[in-house]
Amino acid sequence: MGSTGVRIAIDAMGGDHAPAEIVAGALRAREELGVKILLVGDPQGIEAVIPPKTNMADLEIVPAKEAIAMDEEPLNAVRRKRESSINVAMNLVKNKRADAVFSAGHSGAAMASALLRLGRLPGIDRPAIATVFPTIKAGKPVMILDVGANVDCRPKFLEQFAVMGSIYSQYVLGTENPKIGLLNIGEEDTKGNEVVFRAHQLLRENTQINFTGNAEGRDVLSGEFDVIVCDGFVGNILLKFAEAVGGVILQILREELPQGLHGQIGTAILKPNLKRVKQRMDHAEHGGALLLGVSGICFIGHGSSQAPSIFSAIRMAKEAVDNQVLTRLQSQYHILQNESS
Repeated sequence: MGSTGVRIAIDAMGGDHAPAEIVAGALRAREELGVKILLVGDPQGIEAVIPPKTNMADLEIVPAKEAIAMDEEPLNAVRRKRESSINVAMNLVKNKRADAVFSAGHSGAAMASALLRLGRLPGIDRPAIATVFPTIKAGKPVMILDVGANVDCRPKFLEQFAVMGSIYSQYVLGTENPKIGLLNIGEEDTKGNEVVFRAHQLLRENTQINFTGNAEGRDVLSGEFDVIVCDGFVGNILLKFAEAVGGVILQILREELPQGLHGQIGTAILKPNLKRVKQRMDHAEHGGALLLGVSGICFIGHGSSQAPSIFSAIRMAKEAVDNQVLTRLQSQYHILQNESS
């Protein structure tokens, strides 16, 4: 497949399984998605895990002298290690050599590097990490933000998250007039703490979005909402819990299938269904989380990401580029600022 012109910078040194799994997922993306891959990191380490006789078309290795470890303080590390793989990858986007960046390394470092090198979108006070969850309605995912960038939020931040999430849901996920919910402890307008109460008022008054009210915990995976906003403290707990529940359910299914010959026959019959269950529930199928609110397309993956997750994240990055998410966010917030001035 020929290149579509979309160029993805990959932090090849970030993550528990770097660089082998990162490179494997990137090579698959190049073949199946037709993107150009820029692998950033230690050239010798990267070359060592590229299979012999690999066609190097649309594949470039960009040297980086350092990597940021998961236990380092993110902002200090980003400033101190100027030529780390995440900084070099971000600079590729800043200098228009790449259209998007992905890292499965230190998420705090990725966010700090994005803010320092790419900057915030006009009108955005804080970027948010947005991720997509499956719901009980097949083909109808829900986007949750923020899931970790901002532990404390002001009401205005939550309103901005809602607008950004609505734009992404509409233009990338293909949702017509996305339904926006505010994560809360009850459906009533008066429920929640002061921040959530005031955010509810702002969301209700915002004519740019289709705000449909509060979403309780039981509503998150119901498919009744397309975008749900919350602060990063609650969102990160929700994310980790949902991932754990998905893993538990898949493990229970494996353990409870009948054993012996009957079990083998039954499993063979159910195999297509079980595969679809895994695709809907396994976080690896959904790749990375988008850092919304910075002046560039930046995806952040799990530290434990392996090749399937890397591939999925690159696919999502390509879709964001193809659907001009950054341009749409910039134009929408230009309109918002003009309306409010």
